[in-house]
Amino acid sequence: MEKQESIGFIEFCLRVLNSDLKHFKFFSVFVFIPTLIAFILVMWVIEPKYAASAIVTPPASTQPMSGALNGLMGGAGMSSLLGISMDNEDANAVWTILGSWELHNQVIDKFNLAKHYKFKGKFHADLLKKFRKNFGLTYNKEDMFCLYYEDTDPKLAVEVVSFILEKADSAFNAFKTKQARQSREYFQMRLDSCEHALDSVLDAFVDFQVKNNMYEPNVQLEATIKYLSELQAMREEVNMEMNFEKLDRGENSRRYQELSKRIKGMNSALGGTLKGKHSDIGMIELKKSPELYAEYLRREAEIRIQETMYKLLRQQSEQMRLEEAKMLTNLHVLEPPWENDKKIYPLRAITLIFVFVVAAILATIICNMRDYLEAEGKRESTVAREWNTFKGFFKKSKV
Repeated sequence: MEKQESIGFIEFCLRVLNSDLKHFKFFSVFVFIPTLIAFILVMWVIEPKYAASAIVTPPASTQPMSGALNGLMGGAGMSSLLGISMDNEDANAVWTILGSWELHNQVIDKFNLAKHYKFKGKFHADLLKKFRKNFGLTYNKEDMFCLYYEDTDPKLAVEVVSFILEKADSAFNAFKTKQARQSREYFQMRLDSCEHALDSVLDAFVDFQVKNNMYEPNVQLEATIKYLSELQAMREEVNMEMNFEKLDRGENSRRYQELSKRIKGMNSALGGTLKGKHSDIGMIELKKSPELYAEYLRREAEIRIQETMYKLLRQQSEQMRLEEAKMLTNLHVLEPPWENDKKIYPLRAITLIFVFVVAAILATIICNMRDYLEAEGKRESTVAREWNTFKGFFKKSKV
């Protein structure tokens, strides 16, 4: 039995090429007919499509509450602790509006796309799906919105994109107006509540000051300690003079009696100050001063908090009033849609090249298969017998 020799790549390529040349007529017809059909389809049969696109800037993020809290309370962490987001929620809202079925239905009704698409289906969802197949919304590298619409009419494509931008901006304005109105009503309610709470805290603080005669704790405490120190120094001085007078002239002297009365008055003044009997002139009872001072600071801090909250709510309420009243353009078009008459579908050159290459490959396979079967038939091999049996089934069916 002869051992079959393996063929090289060059020999294989030559055999394939020779087989194509041997059946050149069949090869030419097999390649030419599909290519001609594809050429006719892409040139005159298949309806071409055009695209209109636009690039718009997403609306700027508006998070006034977060910025106000950061400024008033210090630190960017306050807004996150209070659960206030810093993300650009307005851009997400516009993205949702642009992709909403309400807006797409408006486009379908406005331009009568059911008739334009020659839609004969029973379900509106299928028409909506067909429209969305031609409409696209993406982010570009600069994080801008990129809208495009494909249609057989380039003028209609431009009108659709322009209409979508106009309606999306109008819907976003309505959304922001409603959002601002709801926020303004909430802030006004909180503002009234905060104002009432602030008045109550101020009244309670005034009552506390009047009841305890505490108006400026630091100044009053400093003055009380200074007064007691001076009184104690004078008492020590008079006491020393009394002892000297007692040793010099005795306790019955007139000077001793005067000094004795003076020291009794000082002791009375010292005791009265320590017991808080002079609070009506600003003196503080030292024994109760820590507790009173702590209560004073607590009430003062509570007033500051209420005042800060009142300022914040007042600022937000006014800002929401302005937001509710304004009607501005939020989507700024950087690149407006224009009537582009360059076809994007079908891709003629790519389609023709693809059909030609596929047809050539199939023709080459068929030509080489025919040569292979002829060679096997001359050798009367098993492959030839199986091939003859296969052809026999078709001959029987004809009979």
